[in-house]
Amino acid sequence: MSSKSERVRPVRLPGRLRRTLLAGLIAAAVAIPVSAAASPAVPAPAAVSFAEGAGLSERYAANRANLAEAVRMAEEAGRTGRAARLRAMEAGGTARFLAFDGRGSGRAVEVFGDLGTADRVAVLVPGSDTTLDTYQRFRAGAVALGQRLRAEHPHSAVVAWLGYDTPGTISPAVLTGSRAEEAARALGPFTGRLRQLAGPGARLSLLCHSYGSVVCARTETGPAVTDLVLFGSPGTGAESAAALPTAARVWAGRGGADWIGRVPHLRLAGLGFGTDPVDPAFGALPFAAGSGGHSDYLTPGSRSLDSLARIVLGTDRKAGHA
Repeated sequence: MSSKSERVRPVRLPGRLRRTLLAGLIAAAVAIPVSAAASPAVPAPAAVSFAEGAGLSERYAANRANLAEAVRMAEEAGRTGRAARLRAMEAGGTARFLAFDGRGSGRAVEVFGDLGTADRVAVLVPGSDTTLDTYQRFRAGAVALGQRLRAEHPHSAVVAWLGYDTPGTISPAVLTGSRAEEAARALGPFTGRLRQLAGPGARLSLLCHSYGSVVCARTETGPAVTDLVLFGSPGTGAESAAALPTAARVWAGRGGADWIGRVPHLRLAGLGFGTDPVDPAFGALPFAAGSGGHSDYLTPGSRSLDSLARIVLGTDRKAGHA
């Protein structure tokens, strides 16, 4: 991992080798993954990956081709609903995906803003029931945050990281950390690679919603991650912010109408996540989350969105907390 004053640039490979690697990226991520368009039972991969040596524009182009092929396969399989949702993700051919995989519930890592010049980067980590079929609501939050950030700081970007198999809200998996452990093993290395792709000295913030906060609480972060933000959290499995595997500032907030505040914060026989992150005893920095519900934190014009933006930009240490 490089220091904050250094930028590690990807190694540029010879043209023929780079084209071979990109072809491999498309072949591996298209020929096999999009077969899931015809068979939703095909499992999703364990983690998203990068093509070594490829620049941002090459990654984006490769994954647009991947997504377009997934649309075609879904249409041929008669899965019109999935095809329509995938087509919406294409965003008129302008979408910027660092990774895309159509198998099972899917994987997608999308960039909003100019990552290559950004010195403030927010990584959104979603909670339960986030899949390719519900992706538009996740994307809407990323778009809203990106617009709020760039209105104040043009050199900022948002990365929507659907890089794991999220549990269902009504499922046994949502009560344990098993999915989170797997996701954390992918998210930690991803932040290191992301820092290398961003602007010089970029500082990263992990913004972790609901079950995503369980993921972030298990993610080992390097010095590039300056802030870790938990919102709508059911707990983390840790007793305190100091017990998390990060040197970043840890924040926690909850909307006034968020139903998750009524969930018992217990841990028994491996189920549940213990201490409430917004409890002062947890030791997280509080931020003003407004009066919204569980899905309202990234609503345009909301107090919670404003607080999250301030944390990412580092413009208000109190993040609007009253």
